[in-house]
Parts: sequence; C-alpha cells; structure tokens
Amino acid sequence: MKKKILVAMSGGVDSSVAAYLLQQAGWEVGGATIRTWASGDCEEKNTKSCCGVIGVEDARDVAERLEIPYHVFNFEKEFKTHVVDYFTDEYMKGNTPNPCIACNEHIKFKLFLQRARELGYDKIATGHYAQLKYDKHKQHFVVSQGLDAAKDQSYVLFPLSQDVLSHLELPVGQYTKQTIREIAGRIGLCVANKPDSQEICFIPSNDYGAFLEKQGAVSAAASEDVGQVRDKEGSVLGTHPGYYHFTIGQRKGLNIAHPHALYVIDILPEENLVIVGPKEDVYSQRCEVERINWFVPLEQINPNHVQAKIRSRHQKAEATLSFLSNDHVQVNFREPQDAITPGQACVLYDGDIVLGGGWIGRSTEQGKASSAHIRTRMRELLFA
Repeated sequence: MKKKILVAMSGGVDSSVAAYLLQQAGWEVGGATIRTWASGDCEEKNTKSCCGVIGVEDARDVAERLEIPYHVFNFEKEFKTHVVDYFTDEYMKGNTPNPCIACNEHIKFKLFLQRARELGYDKIATGHYAQLKYDKHKQHFVVSQGLDAAKDQSYVLFPLSQDVLSHLELPVGQYTKQTIREIAGRIGLCVANKPDSQEICFIPSNDYGAFLEKQGAVSAAASEDVGQVRDKEGSVLGTHPGYYHFTIGQRKGLNIAHPHALYVIDILPEENLVIVGPKEDVYSQRCEVERINWFVPLEQINPNHVQAKIRSRHQKAEATLSFLSNDHVQVNFREPQDAITPGQACVLYDGDIVLGGGWIGRSTEQGKASSAHIRTRMRELLFA
C-alpha cells in the first residue's frame, strides 16, 4: 500500500509544488491549510501571509488541480496561546521575538503532525527550503541547509523534535526557487508566480506597537506615557511613544537631531527607556543562548569550531562555544556581530548541518555599551 502523507499547504508555490513532487514520488498525498487568523485582521487584510483567506483559496485550487483531498484545520486557539501571546509577552519584556519560529515549533509541525495522525496519515511535509539527513550509526535526524542558499530556511527549523523529524519530508529542499516556479508553471498551478509571504501574518500593517496596544498588552495610560531616549552615559536626547516600538539596532523612528547617526543599543522596559549610541555600540562579540534544542549529540560537537546565525538572513559567522549547561551556552564570535538581539534565535552550524539552536538572552558583553553597565548607570541616574 502507498504510504499517506499530508502536506501543509499555505497557498504558496513552495508547498504546492511539494505536494506535486510527493505525488510523483508515489505517495498518497493529502493537503491541509492551517487557519489561524488570531488577530481578527488577517482574514480581512492579509493577502501575502501564509494564513490569509486568499491562501486557503489558492491551496484549495491546487488540491483540486492535483486531485488530492484537502482539509482546513482551525488552530486559532492554539495559535493565540503559542504565537500571539508569546509575541506580546516578549515585546513587553523589551525583547524581539520570532513568531514564525514559535509557530513552527508548536503549530505547523507538532500540532499539524498530531492532526495528520488522527486522519490516518503516516507523515507530514512542508515547502521549507531545507533538507533532512539521518545518521544510521547514532540513529538521529539532523536538519541541513537547502540547495538554494538564498532561500535556505534551516534556521527556522531548529526547535523540531526527533519525533517530528522522523515523520517529516521536505521535498523542495533539493531544488532552487527558480526550478520550483518552473515546475509550477509547467503543470499549470495558479500560484506559479505568486509572491512570497513577507509580513508577520497576524500583523498585516507591520505596526507592532499598535498591535500590542490593541491586544491590551499596553494600558491606555502607558500608551500615552512619553518615554525618554538617552545615550549610554545617561544624557536625555529626546522622547519616544513607548519602548515597545523599538528593537536593538533600529535607526528609523528615533526622530532625534544629532550630528551622527544613532541606533538603539538597549531597551529598559521597567523604566520605559530607549538607549541609543553610535553604530559601533550596536556590535558585540558574544551572547548567551538558552533553551537549546540539539540535533547532534554534545559529544560530537567541536566547541572550538562552529558557525552561528543570529537572524534568518544573517551570514553565518565563525564562533566558539562555552558550555554553561547542556542547553545553555555562551557563543563567542571571532568577529563582532551587528545587533545581537535578545529574544531572537541563534542557530549553530557545522558547515551545512544544523547542530542545534536556542534563544538569545541579555548581552554578557563587557564594556561601556554592555547591557548590564547601561542598566546600572541608568538606575543610578533615575534614583539618585
């Protein structure tokens, strides 16, 4: 009997072609779209995201074209808990979250696999540009980079468990984006030239501050409370409408007249302070990474030779590791890196292979621009 596989179909070209490739490889294929629409705005406004109404319509059209069964899963409640609430909580802590990774960890893979099993499917698949490899000797799966380096999505898959990886197929990982579009065009899929999704699906306006206020994360009084913008020595340079509008490394939106360009170098939520400095203060050479999910056993990792990515589009940088516990390391970069941001993911590589990944904590950098130094200095000034 053919094995059954359920493809997470977003309505984009990648997952659509993934379903076709699996069908051609002999799988009994089904498709399903995840309905989230948690903010109430996606359904009305979002045309490019992976959860909008247009995505559902396009995915259904592709399923009909391929003559495969199609489902829509309502994960709105779970999405609200694991993605929207997480996003809100992190921003209010002064961190910069990555909701797409949280969605991958809790919704697009774990919960999707659970629902697929209930429907009698053996495996699941997505349209991510990454590849899976199995180590027969150690009996574990690892994620590796996709063939198309410009589209590689291995960074966002680091939280996946071995159970998920052992029931997962990533058919487009061995193709380039151009080839995937050519295949879609050749077989007449309506999504062949559809643009890639870009914005956060539950914030189609990209106005994070307004979203947080709408969610009730910011009280009416707090939203009207003007905060201060200071330099790292404590001098007041201007005001801002709320610290939650900013992230580390940000330059736009400061609205401060200054002889030199200024960038956000730290955020102090409790004091509603945004700290700015010159570009060189945005760079740091180390960070702590917490709650790491390892794909590779620790004894196989050479801590003196790894590469680390601190953002999805960040170029991998040479680094060494200092282990603080099994799931907590200090990453020491050979060269200073731009805007290492608390709340973002740091993913560790050995060449193309993902060793594991976790979440960036507050900077441990020593020096005048370090987070600890700034916080101490500001509190001395505020409470003097």
